Amino acid sequence: MRYRLTTAAFAAGVVFAAASSASATDLEVTHWWTSGGEAAAVAELAKAFDATGNKWVDGAIAGSGDIARPIMIGRITGGDPMGATQFNHGRQAEELVQAGLMRDFTELAEKEGWTKLIHPKSLLDGCTLDGKIYCVPVNIHSQQWLWLSNKAFADAGVAVPKNWDEFVAAAPALEKAGIVPLAIGQQPWQTTLAFQVILVALAGPETFQKVFGDKDATLAAGPELAKVFAAADQARNMSAKSNVQEWNQATSMVISGKAGGQIMGDWAQGEFQVAGQVAGKDYTCLPGLGVNEIISTGGDAFYFPKQTDPEKAKAQEALASVMLSPATQVAFNLKKGSLPVRGDVDLNAANDCMKKGLEILAKGNIIPAPDQLMSADGVTQINDLFVEFFANKELSAEDAQKRFAEIIAAAD
Repeated sequence: MRYRLTTAAFAAGVVFAAASSASATDLEVTHWWTSGGEAAAVAELAKAFDATGNKWVDGAIAGSGDIARPIMIGRITGGDPMGATQFNHGRQAEELVQAGLMRDFTELAEKEGWTKLIHPKSLLDGCTLDGKIYCVPVNIHSQQWLWLSNKAFADAGVAVPKNWDEFVAAAPALEKAGIVPLAIGQQPWQTTLAFQVILVALAGPETFQKVFGDKDATLAAGPELAKVFAAADQARNMSAKSNVQEWNQATSMVISGKAGGQIMGDWAQGEFQVAGQVAGKDYTCLPGLGVNEIISTGGDAFYFPKQTDPEKAKAQEALASVMLSPATQVAFNLKKGSLPVRGDVDLNAANDCMKKGLEILAKGNIIPAPDQLMSADGVTQINDLFVEFFANKELSAEDAQKRFAEIIAAAD
């Protein structure tokens, strides 16, 4: 899929803004984008929506999705729905849709041709239940990245690694120089993310699909995954002195050269940009840990709780449309560090790391995100396991693997 901005597509975005509603309607939008790079990206969405004649009322919830989602869900189920809310691609809002609390946007999607615009198809499939479309994908975020501080490796007197094995081998030199080899925050999803990225890189995408998609507990308990848990144990040792909480605090350690690297999604790019750092010069990115160049098609989508006010319902439709407009897709994703969901937009301004992601996407080297394959309960259990694993060295890799296989066996 080529990424370019056609004249007709750009004109369509301009026409939409010019044809905005005459009367302004306030619409509260909840999300958990609060870091510097994320805030800059949200501002682009707000600006585009305000240009329709309506008003974005920001409902940012500090912390991660693990903190924000229960608050969002509680408001929706408790009769105090916001105008729109962020969730990740996948099954996080499935029960809300089944309960009839979310708007059906199938008619708008058909009118605007979302099935032809959104790529890959799995993104819109994740918004679809029983043939009806309930959300708007806004980006593709992949977690399959290792971010490296060029300064940290220069200070340690070793070359910037090209793959996971070289990174592990450089750890003693980093530690000798007083640098934390691997920065990981203490939020539950971060340790799980590190494990999942290691799994895809070292065991391959087919193994990932069989474990998380097919729920193959035998494979999860076998020798192939034992190698992955051994590598996760290496990551645990390399991150032992990483004592930050938030993911962006871990990214800041890499930016400042206090840490050698971080396993994190491509949303980390927004933090490097805000810090004025340049990909390839100040930092290096290794998709798939430099081993398996694969990206996951995770990311963010917006759902629209049902409203009793018809003006707010109209504003919801305006927001859904503008989120997918070519101009908004470019402006938002360049700030967010993510890839657009449209295949017809121009990303000539993309940095080296974004271009790597686009090339991998164009080749079709993609996998679904875990949230697209497993229920929220299963994901939570895995999160809890890896929080304990990274915090407690008494929990061996072998015992952790046994517990992981049990979770996979019981998962839906």
